[in-house]
Amino acid sequence: MRAFRTVLTGLLVMLLGLAAPAVAHPTAGPAGGAQAQAPVTAAGERQTRSDVLDIGDPDTSPPGSNDWSCTPDEEHPDPVVLVHGLAATQAANWQMFAPRLAEEGYCVFSLTYGVKDGVSTPLYTPGGMTTMEASAEELAAFVDEVRAETGAEQVDLVGHSQGTLMPSYYVHFLDGADHVDSYISLTPLWEGTALLGLDSLYAYAEVLGLHPVVDLALDQVCESCSQFLRGSDFLKRLHAKGTFDPDVRYTNIVTRYDELVVPYTSGIAHGENITNIVLQDECARDLSGHAGVAFNPNALDHVLNALDPEHAEPVPCRFVSPIGAP
Repeated sequence: MRAFRTVLTGLLVMLLGLAAPAVAHPTAGPAGGAQAQAPVTAAGERQTRSDVLDIGDPDTSPPGSNDWSCTPDEEHPDPVVLVHGLAATQAANWQMFAPRLAEEGYCVFSLTYGVKDGVSTPLYTPGGMTTMEASAEELAAFVDEVRAETGAEQVDLVGHSQGTLMPSYYVHFLDGADHVDSYISLTPLWEGTALLGLDSLYAYAEVLGLHPVVDLALDQVCESCSQFLRGSDFLKRLHAKGTFDPDVRYTNIVTRYDELVVPYTSGIAHGENITNIVLQDECARDLSGHAGVAFNPNALDHVLNALDPEHAEPVPCRFVSPIGAP
């Protein structure tokens, strides 16, 4: 039993290492140039450049995000809420997307959710580490705050990795469907992941009656990690309810080179209100992996089209490296 726990803990460390966001990129502008714009605090004051670089602080906003004085206009009536992935923070995950969306006229908001007590280093405090049910409660409260401050009836969600799956709990079980218009997912995993065979290992533990030991080992660091695995209780409950709400418009953006969502087709679904985009079907020069999609100009343009489909524009085929735009 001790050996089994050691294996699971080692695999968890590997998983979190792979999931760590690609944070070395500068904020990219419309032509790929660096941006130095600082984020705006709730008080409407510009943060310093040193705050922008403090991507390990869960309270630091990415550039262009969380301007609570922003008022949606007729062209962009829905505020955009950015939902980061596992082990990320809002500043780490959205350094590229947040300022570009703001430049396009959207009111952009972001949060770091799922911070777990005792899971941090002096330089970095990861989010997404508590259960997805608990994180969905945080998202629900944040969306309510955004709606109250902006006067908007609904928001558009843009999520990455865990930020694609966790909000589905908010939509289905916390009355979020009434408050979400578009639900745009980067590297989603609607069917979970079979990364490194963890799903089979977990299923084997259940057969042996060892899953409480596995859960204990995982939950000490990451309570959401076992919920990602294909066949998890979380996914079974979500699937039983129905993964997609008929009144919400979904866009799934996936990459064939996703090293964490295995297989990548876990992010593809079908329905009248669902659009699937495989980045390599659109552009063979796009080599982006899981984390790199959050720094991918091709993916960003697809997000802009999904937010405003009536004014969608052709997406140029740009070369993108595995970790995102060079």
